[in-house]
Amino acid sequence: MTLLCTGYEPFGDHDENPSKQVAERLDGETVAGHEVVGAVLPVEFDRVGDELAGLVAEHDPDTVVATGLAGGRSAISVERVGINVDDAVTVPDNAENAPHATPIVADGADAHLSTIPVVESVTAMLAAGIPARVSNSAGTHCCNHALYSLLEQFEQEGRETPAGFVHLPYTPQQAVDEVEAPERGGGVAASLPLAMHVEGVKTVLETTAP
Repeated sequence: MTLLCTGYEPFGDHDENPSKQVAERLDGETVAGHEVVGAVLPVEFDRVGDELAGLVAEHDPDTVVATGLAGGRSAISVERVGINVDDAVTVPDNAENAPHATPIVADGADAHLSTIPVVESVTAMLAAGIPARVSNSAGTHCCNHALYSLLEQFEQEGRETPAGFVHLPYTPQQAVDEVEAPERGGGVAASLPLAMHVEGVKTVLETTAP
């Protein structure tokens, strides 16, 4: 049995993306008795859905947990819902596309609820001493696109594979790199060590795996 965990390449002004590092570290690992396939997705609205669908077709996973960066959040966030909207807001994707209020699927449902155990995953992380929370908004960038397109695909196929999305905060190094003039009173964003990101995502996979 296979567990698929995806991350994203760096984007915008970020030189690194902890979700990429998590996917790479978990690739080939065994979690809850299942092999993990870790893969890195492009931060491109026009490619992410198809590439994620291709990974599902190739590996036929029993669980899919996609991950991405949400800089500024103070805890690992398990997303409850994906919505049928692409909107880059102020951050174009890596192909310089910047959709505005565009449906992901023209005739798709307005939204899909994640099918991984959202609350149970957060509870398990908190019990392990990992800062975590339920999030009710995956935004409207490529992270939401991945979640919505995956859930829409599974619904259309009648596939019952659990699928969801986890947002990761900055790593400490990223928080340091992002700050402006801390020696003059500038704030430093919340962060978590990469090892905690890895353990958090492993916990979600363990909680979800059949």
